[in-house]
Amino acid sequence: MNTQDTIRVGIIGAGTNTKATHIPKLQAIDAVELVSVCNRSRESGQRVADEFGIPVVCDSWEEILDDDSVDAVVIGTWPYMHKVLTCAALDAGKHVLCEARMAMNAEEAHEMWETSQFHPSQVAQIVPSPFTLRFDRTVQQLILDGYLGEILAVDLRQITGAFPNFGEPMTWRQDYDLSGQNTLTMGIWYEGLARWIGHASSVFASSRTVVNSRPHSDGQRMTAIRVPDHLDIIARMDCGAQARMQFSAVLGLARTTSEVALYGSEGTIVLDSGAGKLFGGRRGDEELKEIAIEPSLAGGWRVEEEFINAIRGEEEIKLTTLAEGVKYMEFTEAVAASAATGEVIPLPFD
Repeated sequence: MNTQDTIRVGIIGAGTNTKATHIPKLQAIDAVELVSVCNRSRESGQRVADEFGIPVVCDSWEEILDDDSVDAVVIGTWPYMHKVLTCAALDAGKHVLCEARMAMNAEEAHEMWETSQFHPSQVAQIVPSPFTLRFDRTVQQLILDGYLGEILAVDLRQITGAFPNFGEPMTWRQDYDLSGQNTLTMGIWYEGLARWIGHASSVFASSRTVVNSRPHSDGQRMTAIRVPDHLDIIARMDCGAQARMQFSAVLGLARTTSEVALYGSEGTIVLDSGAGKLFGGRRGDEELKEIAIEPSLAGGWRVEEEFINAIRGEEEIKLTTLAEGVKYMEFTEAVAASAATGEVIPLPFD
């Protein structure tokens, strides 16, 4: 594609992140035109079109994929539609930017990646985990420079510090039929951790669903909840470290935390995501001190720019490729399998 050609984009599923981030950032890029939108109802699609000046509202996602003038699609639906839409869009000759989490399970993720291999000229990107973006290159460089020495252990916790919210309506993240095996922020944090130290080689997990039923979002019925609201994981990492991870939405009065710590033979690195700060210390230090992020190493959100640049042949997708998405979905499935069976699950899958 000529770098001066206008790229015409269709939106399939205009949820919160799509409206807040993808649409305005795409519209801010030169020679990118948002030409159509399809949402869960024509009425909601029309509201999005009116808000952002998108000229065409479609009644079905097939209309967007059947439009030969559309070059690329943004898939902003919940995970239950990601596989269907990504594969259909690639088969229709469209470039694809798909919202995270990648899929409902590892099988769907593999099918998405395999379909992309039949269409090597088309860009396929998964929206990356944002939690560590600012710090990734700094942590990676520190590890390369030997700041940690041998990486021994990882402690990763995402705790809300809230008591169980019995009686509150079910959200889409608590609906297994919409979110699949994705649990709390586990996959988002694991993706970021893998950028630093690589992936897990085995997983042992225990989970609990404390709030077993909730009012459905339609207000007409109670629905059984299958997605855990408390999760503990022990993982062996490829680098040799042992990782302990805990995610919970039901620990009343617990210290609210969003933190990952890397412990090495010579140093320690801690990301306090809630405070937006990185800390570190080495053998001989008495306490952790804040690590300044050099401007040249500071990362940030550039998903839409990367997507468009890749379509124009100006760069390759790094955050996040479908191959990387398959790896975090395999981890997600291994956690679910271990919690269900009480067994250690090896990775990657055969």
